[in-house]
Amino acid sequence: MQCKENYLEFSRISSYGKSFSLLFARLAVAYGFYEPAMMKWNGIENVASWFGGMGIPFPLLNAYMAASVEAAGVVLLAVGLFTRLISFPLIIVMLVAIFMVHLPNGFAAGENGFEIPMYYMMFLLIFFTNGAGAFSLDRLFFGEKS
Repeated sequence: MQCKENYLEFSRISSYGKSFSLLFARLAVAYGFYEPAMMKWNGIENVASWFGGMGIPFPLLNAYMAASVEAAGVVLLAVGLFTRLISFPLIIVMLVAIFMVHLPNGFAAGENGFEIPMYYMMFLLIFFTNGAGAFSLDRLFFGEKS
């Protein structure tokens, strides 16, 4: 019984780090989306051509949508505003990236596989289900249950 009590106490103490871990994860994911978003915006016509070559319908519209979602994700994840809301379209962007670009290359990131976008998607799923944590504008504006 002492083992159970010790574990429960350890779990209680470690839960104090939840908001810090959500903050650091949000900042890391936001930073990870920054360069791809800027590359898309700086070469939107090239991205549209690339999307068209992969068979993505309405390639210019989808290039703008992907660039907009990624750029909004950088800002909103960094400050923790509408975190659950922005996580959903970012998950969709990652799913498209996995299935249209990375899946044929296998798992390994070094071979342009789906490893990295899968990790981003997993973090986004954590934000979608847990919110932004205490260190966020979500908490400030919408309260503890945001």
